[in-house]
Amino acid sequence: MSEPTDALEATRRRKPAGPKGRVTMTDIARAAGCSQATVSFVLNDTPGIRLSRQTRERVIEAARALGYAPPAFSVLRAPVAPFEGLDEVIGFAVDQLATSPEAVVAIEGARQASWNAGNVLLVAQTMGDAVMEPRAIAALTKRGISALIYMTIFTREISAPDFLHGLDIPVILLNCYTSDYAFPAVVPSEIAGGQSSTRHLIGHGHRRIATITGEPWMQAAQDRLKGYRRALATADIPFDPELVVEGDWSASAGYAATVKLLALKDRPTAIFCQNDRTAIGCYEALKEAGLHIPGDISVVGYDDEEIARHLFPPLTTSILPHMAMGQWAIEQLEVPAPPGRGRYPITKLECPLVERESVGPAAG
Repeated sequence: MSEPTDALEATRRRKPAGPKGRVTMTDIARAAGCSQATVSFVLNDTPGIRLSRQTRERVIEAARALGYAPPAFSVLRAPVAPFEGLDEVIGFAVDQLATSPEAVVAIEGARQASWNAGNVLLVAQTMGDAVMEPRAIAALTKRGISALIYMTIFTREISAPDFLHGLDIPVILLNCYTSDYAFPAVVPSEIAGGQSSTRHLIGHGHRRIATITGEPWMQAAQDRLKGYRRALATADIPFDPELVVEGDWSASAGYAATVKLLALKDRPTAIFCQNDRTAIGCYEALKEAGLHIPGDISVVGYDDEEIARHLFPPLTTSILPHMAMGQWAIEQLEVPAPPGRGRYPITKLECPLVERESVGPAAG
């Protein structure tokens, strides 16, 4: 079969994928003609997985051609010394794990950073239950964890449970923070992300820009809307409340909101969907109306879910930095604590824009 070879040859000629050359395992899988799981098994040298030598070589060649920067213990690096013992164990408690890709991504970022130092990560799902959460964290501490990362799925201010204050180990908050700044905390820079998405559309000549929000009680929705309004104000574009339609992050809400926007007498030339699932519904409504993306209307999403690159046309969107947030949480453990209880500023990480083919010049 010549297809994978042809794909590799094309890979060598093109620029790396993703924002600022960020290459993902999905890019490698596409170039090597295999699944993302296969790429992960090869790059992490997963024991017990029986893959052919040809498949392994094809994946490694594709990764090298794309300039992929592998994590620790990858087969693309020189072999590391044998593991001779456990330095530290780090606990990771998250309220929702099974239903949330963001949690998995953050855990993987923390895992990579932990393994670089020879440390192990123990993960517990707590569901935020008032009874079971402290029991789950107590179980982690009994296993001798040297630090705890405490994550919530929805970005928000929390009232830290009393048991967090009582721990005699470092505690890092991920995707949440407290009003008293008692713990180091990291969250996405959502206002800047919404501003960047809207500014990208303005840069293509759009002035009639709509947005479909998430649920208004959620901080992410509030902040992305703030960013949208700031970008309009900076460009001297009047804010039009008719162009803001409330959604609930779902594809069906994106469809219904887009139908509503298309019914306006002066319809928008671009739509900023505040997550990628909303954009899926937006795409369907636009295509059903006989409109082309981006020729008639440009669309921007948010989150950079896997589906975004497979839509037609591929969706311009923003990356939620949960991988980087997980890595930051581990790196923060090396930072000396301030004297006394201290106050820690909230760290906000950029949500980089991924430019794809769903944005073009304003029609007309």
